[in-house]
Amino acid sequence: MKFAMRWGAPVVAVVFFSLWCVGEAGRMGGSFLAWNGGWPLVLMTLAIAIAAWIPWMSLSLTLALLVGQLSHVIPAMEPNHWAIYVGSFVALAFILWTAPKRMRYIAAGVNVVAAAVMTYLMLSWRYGDGVGWYRPSLYGDRGQLLEFGWQLFALLLLMAAACSAGGLLLALYQERRNLVRSQELTRNSLHEIEIDLVVEQERTRIARDLHDVLAHSLAVIAAQADGARYLSKDQPPAVLNALETISISARRALVDAQRVIEGVREDGMVTPQPQLSDVPALIEGMQRGSLKIQHGETGRPVDLSAGQEVAAFRIIQECLTNALKHGGRGTDVRLHLDWSGPGLTLHVASTIASSDHDKSGDLALTRVGRGLPGMRERAHLAGGWLSAGPDGEHFRVTVFIPYGTRASNLEDETAQADGWNPVAAVAGIDAKSVMAGAGLSSTATSERNTDNHG
Repeated sequence: MKFAMRWGAPVVAVVFFSLWCVGEAGRMGGSFLAWNGGWPLVLMTLAIAIAAWIPWMSLSLTLALLVGQLSHVIPAMEPNHWAIYVGSFVALAFILWTAPKRMRYIAAGVNVVAAAVMTYLMLSWRYGDGVGWYRPSLYGDRGQLLEFGWQLFALLLLMAAACSAGGLLLALYQERRNLVRSQELTRNSLHEIEIDLVVEQERTRIARDLHDVLAHSLAVIAAQADGARYLSKDQPPAVLNALETISISARRALVDAQRVIEGVREDGMVTPQPQLSDVPALIEGMQRGSLKIQHGETGRPVDLSAGQEVAAFRIIQECLTNALKHGGRGTDVRLHLDWSGPGLTLHVASTIASSDHDKSGDLALTRVGRGLPGMRERAHLAGGWLSAGPDGEHFRVTVFIPYGTRASNLEDETAQADGWNPVAAVAGIDAKSVMAGAGLSSTATSERNTDNHG
């Protein structure tokens, strides 16, 4: 269909011209140039050839032929070649097939007018003088036109209608094919979307179920390990060390599992999780959003687990977002990271808007949406805590995330005292590797052990 739309008109034009040349070969007076139907045939052939490409030019060639004959520049039609006018209706068929709707209406109107002019040219004694169909006009054109004009005009319109019907049928057929193709594409797209939706829902359900199972199981493991450690004060330090390692590992596994589940994209791939090293870029982006952020840091940074770094980053991100949301553009925010204690302490203070300052007592309630509970949950899963609320002219958020470094010290002391570690004995690895894998250092473990034993 695409080939026919583009090249059908030129092919038909060549066939039209060839058939006329063959049919009039013996009546051209020995030369095409000497034949009175030469110019009409050339113009009608060109009108057909460019009908699908340049519709307005095709109509102009038809009108040029009629105007040329009216002005006697082009010879009038004779009995043997008046049917060259049919070329105009063939061009109309291609226009109705390929042209826009507006051009279709214009082409139909032009051809109705052209049919009327053709009728006059064929009947008038000044031009065709009946073209061999009708008796010559002996008393002027009036009687001839009144007697035969409507008959010839209706005949020409019938020819035009037959050609137009072919063009319109082709146009309707193509539109139907396009509609069917669009329906098939839409149906296939809906089917694929439905499959993706089902897969996404199932993935979400599995992720939720997996999180619930892991959260319950790992929480039970951590609680049982802590309970056994606190109730078994008379056990060797190595046993207490193993129980604490189990508790810490269970908590970290819970945080990491949540991080992985939250990082699953719709296509099933795992997205890169943010780290504390991404905080400067976050601050720069929020400053472009018209927050005035003062960033400070004290102490020597300590490596946190992947889950703890994600929790810290998300909490900072939520605090800055809340500051922009509730304080608006230009809000002063102070962000401080303190590494000098037994864990990372985050201090975030944002200025309370003047409109909210008088009702600061209710501000904590108004800010409790998903943000604060979510931050508290992240801090809790990271092994720490969070407090938030208005403090004078500021809304302050304080977060503590322990390093988890005390277990390693206890492991070192226990290894030195007994030379044996149950975790290493069972796993077949060295105790330092176990504690290093958990992200623990040696000094803090003995402190925690001492604290736990009172």
